[in-house]
Amino acid sequence: MAEPATPDPALVDRAVEALADPAWGHIVDLVATVEPGGDAYDVRTAEGRVRFRREPAPGGDAWGFTTLAVEGRDPLADTATDRFSPLAEERAHPWPTRSEQSYPFAHEHLAQVFDHPAAPDVLALHTAAHNWEDQGGERGEHGSLGVVQVRAPFILAGAGVRPAGLVPRAGRLVDVAPTVLALMGAAPADGGVGPTGRPRPGALLARQDGDVLGDLLDPTAPRPRHVVGFLFDGCNANVLHHMVAAGAAPNVARLLAMGTGLGHGAVASLPSVTLPNHTTIQTGAHPGHHGILHNAWYDRAAGEQIITNSPATWPWAMRTLAPGVETIHHAVHRTWPDARTVAINEPCDVGADRSTFDAIRAGRPLERAPRAEDLPFATERFVRPEKGYRTSSRIDHTGMAQALEVWEGGESLPRYCFVSFTLTDAAFHAGGPYGEMAWASVVDTDARMGQVLDAVERAGVWDDTAFFLVADHGMEESNPEVTGNWADALDASGVPYRDEAYGFVYVL
Repeated sequence: MAEPATPDPALVDRAVEALADPAWGHIVDLVATVEPGGDAYDVRTAEGRVRFRREPAPGGDAWGFTTLAVEGRDPLADTATDRFSPLAEERAHPWPTRSEQSYPFAHEHLAQVFDHPAAPDVLALHTAAHNWEDQGGERGEHGSLGVVQVRAPFILAGAGVRPAGLVPRAGRLVDVAPTVLALMGAAPADGGVGPTGRPRPGALLARQDGDVLGDLLDPTAPRPRHVVGFLFDGCNANVLHHMVAAGAAPNVARLLAMGTGLGHGAVASLPSVTLPNHTTIQTGAHPGHHGILHNAWYDRAAGEQIITNSPATWPWAMRTLAPGVETIHHAVHRTWPDARTVAINEPCDVGADRSTFDAIRAGRPLERAPRAEDLPFATERFVRPEKGYRTSSRIDHTGMAQALEVWEGGESLPRYCFVSFTLTDAAFHAGGPYGEMAWASVVDTDARMGQVLDAVERAGVWDDTAFFLVADHGMEESNPEVTGNWADALDASGVPYRDEAYGFVYVL
């Protein structure tokens, strides 16, 4: 196969200039490129520009970042993780401007995207206010680098966990897998590497970009024999914490009472969208390293559009998982060869012994859920009129039923079981994170999770089990009055391009 043509730097710069034009500053938050040579990056906005370099930090298994030049206002000057928290503070600052915004771990998260061989030439991120009116105009949005869109909840609870309640600190989604494996007592990977691609002593995964959040663990407690993870897709962390305090999510509260939750969340990798961060949670690696780069992107070498986040492609979404990347399932089997692991309704299922999507790939029929109107734990006022709420309620009911079968079906109990729920994402998108639909989706999902918790307890292993709850990204309310499509700016520039998944721009 011939090497793909290198894009003309002049055309790339013209595309950047078009997107960073102040005339588009209401919808374009920032524009980023990597400079020739690979470790210097250029980030521009309507008000300023920063160039920074990435170099191995002392020790060689982590990156350090150095600012090279700033023109106007540094777009990445504020990387605070505690901005707009708790919920009252978030709601007091709707649609934060670039001068109000913070971008946690921005340098790391921007740079890792460009490590992938199919990375875009130009990365464009939308503002907090932007509403994709021509793409459905959803009230809840994510995908960018701002703190509300990247802030996912993370609670670790149960056997082996320090019970500290909600603590005012943050982590990253890349930290979830190594932390879970450290809690379990997994063996280090032979030859594991860190974010620089260099050897990382003690790495628990073959490619480990994240760190073990050791202060969440109780070193004096016995290791759990089982771990159960739950994902509330697209759930705003501040909303979830508020609902726990209000008594509206009793099963999440049950976890928090016997564990520790990150009050400022676990920061999603860029892009802060579904498939990349589902995979980040399971691998401890950033999208630019694990190979699931976006919900869709363009593979120049193959001349092929890759789509991962579609009902038609979910079962095969992991086909681009990079060689040498391990999942939690792999690491569990490497440590305990006879262990059983389960992935329910989770696209990143590589290495699992039982998987919803493996059954689909094998052509095995799944039991169909009852009509949504007949389901338990389904808020009728939204199930009936809202197609997304109805569909996701049926999907999540089926997932709950599969999880109950795992814990009650008489087979050997899993060492690791992960259950992904979709309803929160559908509802937070459709009605925004602060609406009654979002609230109802958390109530319904909390109840389904509670059924699984009860099944674990009935199995007689509650005291030997740890649990974690996470999301793949946050969700921010968009402004219906701030619309537009930056394709108009690119079209006017005359640059030939592809814009994949709205923000990965390839110059042709």
